[in-house]
Amino acid sequence: MKIEQLYELFKQHPYITTDSRDCPEGSIFFALKGCSFNGNQFAKSALDKGCSLAVIDEPEYAVDERCIVVDNCLRTLQLLARHHRRQFDIPVIGITGTNGKTTTKELVSAVLGERYQVLYTQGNFNNDIGVPKTLLRLNGHHEIAVIEMGASHPGDIKTLVELVEPDYGIITNVGRAHLQGFGSFEGVVKTKGELYDFLRTRPNSKVFIHLDNPHLTGMAQDLQQIGYGTDAKLHPVIEGHIDSCAPCLSFSYRESAGEWHHIDSHLIGSYNIYNMLAATCIGHHFGVTPEQIDHALAGYIPSNNRSQLELTGRNRLIVDAYNANPTSMAAALENFRIMQVDNKLAILGDMRELGVVSAEEHQKTVDYLQESPFCDVWLVGEEFGKTHCPFRKFRNVEEVEDELSRHCPENHCILIKGSNGIHLAQLKDKL
Repeated sequence: MKIEQLYELFKQHPYITTDSRDCPEGSIFFALKGCSFNGNQFAKSALDKGCSLAVIDEPEYAVDERCIVVDNCLRTLQLLARHHRRQFDIPVIGITGTNGKTTTKELVSAVLGERYQVLYTQGNFNNDIGVPKTLLRLNGHHEIAVIEMGASHPGDIKTLVELVEPDYGIITNVGRAHLQGFGSFEGVVKTKGELYDFLRTRPNSKVFIHLDNPHLTGMAQDLQQIGYGTDAKLHPVIEGHIDSCAPCLSFSYRESAGEWHHIDSHLIGSYNIYNMLAATCIGHHFGVTPEQIDHALAGYIPSNNRSQLELTGRNRLIVDAYNANPTSMAAALENFRIMQVDNKLAILGDMRELGVVSAEEHQKTVDYLQESPFCDVWLVGEEFGKTHCPFRKFRNVEEVEDELSRHCPENHCILIKGSNGIHLAQLKDKL
């Protein structure tokens, strides 16, 4: 079946599901495959539960005429999403980067939402399945789209950007993450730069760029740039500076040489000023007023274990446990070091997917910690367990929970930072 024919069916049944447990009446089920599952096996169940159609790529699972057999279900989903995206003549902003892309996406969407109906990536649905499902949510009410794109291997952004076909782009930064998949920092730069490569093929495309970052400015040569940053000498459209981090970020910004605006945010981390300035820059470009920008930024409260402040009955927690890599870990620890609080305890989990440089990067982290003024450090995971340092080590989060059940710190400011797979976020209820 051609994509155009499938699209006619999609217009009649505009809800897509890839989960046989979520089958609303009239939806279309796409039988995707993974390492440990084969969606084709659940096509009949999806139809029985309410789906009108099932797209499969193994003919033996076709139960009747409601099953549409294609060569590859995932690729068909992606091509359907691209065809749907092409039906809309609205600005589409593509966001990627090593760190900060999800927070930036949330902030950009909040700012633009003050004036427009915005389609944006929900949660972290930023991969080869999540991006097409996001695009297929586009409808006639939307006036602008903000699409986050993640990558862990070379070519990932190229694949996604050819579905999204953005008119505008922003790379938040490039850093040392997923090195097991990319092979090197240069591989990270090349893959993230695939967003810029695509925009070079689009007439009148523009990039929003952090001018303080020489990696990004070097990558963005010959593109139309709309800059933001903290160095006035670089002539950013949006200039800003940090006022304090005690512990939440307070900062000021202005447009060119205009009036300063002060924001008391709910985000932890001095590094978040760049995410805030990115959202401000994008909002300014699309005509969102300074008052609307201020309202959106001051009102944004993180809820995804990223740069999140939580107050318990015993301690203040800085929860940044969704992901970790050497770049984000260094930024979090430096911010924690300069934070104007007492009794600092760092609970840190392994940084995953670093490949052959994992031991080196974990040792660099503990070397930094040995020169930092924290009252205590707890390290969690196999990789930190191999390091040479005087800090307390735990094999897994369960061992930490056992310790907390016996001796729980009180009146501390506690940084919780690690890769999601270490599950440090579940410590929140114990602290």
